[in-house]
Amino acid sequence: MEKALEFFKDHGPMTAPGGRAAELRALPSGLAALCEVVQAVLIHRDQAPFFYALKLPPERYDEANLRTTAAMLTKISALDARPLGAAREPRARMAVVCRHFAVMLSAILREKGIPARARCGFGGYFMPGKFEDHWVCEYWNAAQARWILVDAQLDAIQRKAFRIDLDPLDVARDRFVIAGDAWQMCRAGRADPSRYGLSFINESGLWFIAQNLLRDLASLNRMEMLPWDVWGSMREPEVPLIDNDLALFDRAAALTMGGDAAFPEIRTIYESDERLRVPAVVFNASRQVREPVLS
Repeated sequence: MEKALEFFKDHGPMTAPGGRAAELRALPSGLAALCEVVQAVLIHRDQAPFFYALKLPPERYDEANLRTTAAMLTKISALDARPLGAAREPRARMAVVCRHFAVMLSAILREKGIPARARCGFGGYFMPGKFEDHWVCEYWNAAQARWILVDAQLDAIQRKAFRIDLDPLDVARDRFVIAGDAWQMCRAGRADPSRYGLSFINESGLWFIAQNLLRDLASLNRMEMLPWDVWGSMREPEVPLIDNDLALFDRAAALTMGGDAAFPEIRTIYESDERLRVPAVVFNASRQVREPVLS
């Protein structure tokens, strides 16, 4: 337990703020206030025209390809040079996807000495009957001695639009389903894989869950990748999952759902197996190019 908590107090390559650490430490301490800060500097690029009356020019969609918190903070400042705690109009916010909200909140919490990590999985509160590809932050609440899921993306506008009936600061684990949990349920026949995916692009299935499973495992090793980064054993929808794939994903799912007791094995399997470990260069499926993870 202590090793895991210490590990998630520290930054990895994606959450390290570079020279902007003091700005993160100066932000409010309350979780609700921190979520408001994140929501005031980031905007979901695909929701901007629907919920915020904002039509982004095509080039701004590429902002979501920034992986690191340091790069995100630089872009946020370039769009609006005021202090990070100053609320921006929607057009002056960085255009991102759900992953960036989770990573930014994780970075702030880590900088404040609170164990935190981004989790990749599926939100069951966006489309009726569907579990949509999504990321949230998970932080250690010392007073309650438990990990708590927080959806930092859900501002008042989205809560109304999606008719959210849950507490974004303490999301129930049957409403946000971690990828490993979705994998295990589908493998056991307790859930339908076609319900897990991304309706926006009409993709779903066991292969989709497997990709998110590897992203969640990487995140548990402080490598919070983009939702469209592809590496290792990730398969395309037309490529059948073979027995070796299934066994590997079964093991990865069991570890990601194994709690802090599984932390040493999570670190070992990730570092020792190139099918799971994030390499220096990945395929960015959004840009359709191979590119360095850190550049």
